[in-house]
Amino acid sequence: MTNRELDYLEGAWSGSVVSFHDEPLVLVDEHDREMGFLDKTSAHLGQGILHRAFSLFVFNSAGELLLQQRAQGKRLWPGYWSNTCCSHPRRGESMEKAVHRRLREELGQACELHFQFKFQYQAQFDDEGAEHELCWVYAGRCDEAPVVNVNEIAALRYVSPDALDEEIATHPEHFTPWFKIEWGRLRAEHAYLFQSHASLPS
Repeated sequence: MTNRELDYLEGAWSGSVVSFHDEPLVLVDEHDREMGFLDKTSAHLGQGILHRAFSLFVFNSAGELLLQQRAQGKRLWPGYWSNTCCSHPRRGESMEKAVHRRLREELGQACELHFQFKFQYQAQFDDEGAEHELCWVYAGRCDEAPVVNVNEIAALRYVSPDALDEEIATHPEHFTPWFKIEWGRLRAEHAYLFQSHASLPS
């Protein structure tokens, strides 16, 4: 199927708390050089303070992307559809460790994740909060059934790239701003990701 929801409430789920308002994020400059640390809440106030982040795109062997709908309890973009997983490395944590930690915490999955690119963006949600990130983008393949963390995720679905292109074109307001930027670049510059059963480079 090109667009199918996963009824995770009948499967495995987790209620673990994995996000904390006071967790220290890594502040960076436009060249991704560390400039200090700041708690997550403060880093997202106003227009946001530039900090390091990551986004994960996990495909199954049929080439479908696993999308998540952000939990309604999220401060920024609650209920919006987005990429498989996204978060921030913590103080003293390598990016390699952070991406695998978060994939396990949110979806209970483990797979090889391959760096694609990084970019800087700022997106305003409302007068009081925004994302301002230097974001590292990774992709991987996994056929493991997700173990959904319901504190982070409201719903999941697999979608084919063509169906997702059409949905974003028709209803862009349903998706997070960073996801739309990342998806456009992956489609334009990383075509190998969308080949069924294609291997990702090591």
